[in-house]
Amino acid sequence: MPYTLFISDLHLSADHYGSMAAFQHFIAEFAPQAEALYILGDLFEYWAGDDDLEDEFHARVIAALRGLAQHGTRVYLLHGNRDLLMGKALAEACRATLLHDPTLLDLYGTPTLVSHGDMLCTGDTEYQRYRAQVHDADFQRQFLAKPLAERKAHIEQLRSRSTLEKQGKDSAIMDVNDAAVAALLREYRYPRLIHGHTHRPDCHQHRVDGRNCERWVLGDWHQRGSALRCDERGCAAIQV
Repeated sequence: MPYTLFISDLHLSADHYGSMAAFQHFIAEFAPQAEALYILGDLFEYWAGDDDLEDEFHARVIAALRGLAQHGTRVYLLHGNRDLLMGKALAEACRATLLHDPTLLDLYGTPTLVSHGDMLCTGDTEYQRYRAQVHDADFQRQFLAKPLAERKAHIEQLRSRSTLEKQGKDSAIMDVNDAAVAALLREYRYPRLIHGHTHRPDCHQHRVDGRNCERWVLGDWHQRGSALRCDERGCAAIQV
């Protein structure tokens, strides 16, 4: 039976051997049997711009995805908060298609909305202000005009600051907001929703305007791989 795979929040980097090993195993053993693979953001720990394609570690990730696409599995990329600057050059190198966030799919007859998920964390107002800034096209152009080394150093500073700030935040405000979820489901006429970002894998049921909507949250790859497999019968979480 044909099926599609969804993953997110791999946070791949040369410093995280375990997640890279799990990714390579997944690409070799699981993904080739799928019709399509959707990566819903934060494939990389961070992405400073498409002029970093030649980095040795990045080249390994790109080669793995390109090989999968050439094998026949369609590959789709969605921006996350860590790799927001992924562009056309990276997508072309991976033989992948870049999607807008969110994107509505017809998944084996079931309308399915895919998103990274950070737009739904509206309780964290500080993060949402930051998100609005970095999604601004002018901001991105100005940032990408800086030398690559300067961009990387700036991102490292932001990561360190973010880690400290999270320690002082209530974990509840960093999760999705039910009202924001309901509004998104209503806007897209009550689809199934699949997203990542929160690192809280689960399946939730939402009742919106008398409609039952399923929401799947993808897991992160900090300790081991996590994926969602969907076919015409529905979706199920798998470990890789």
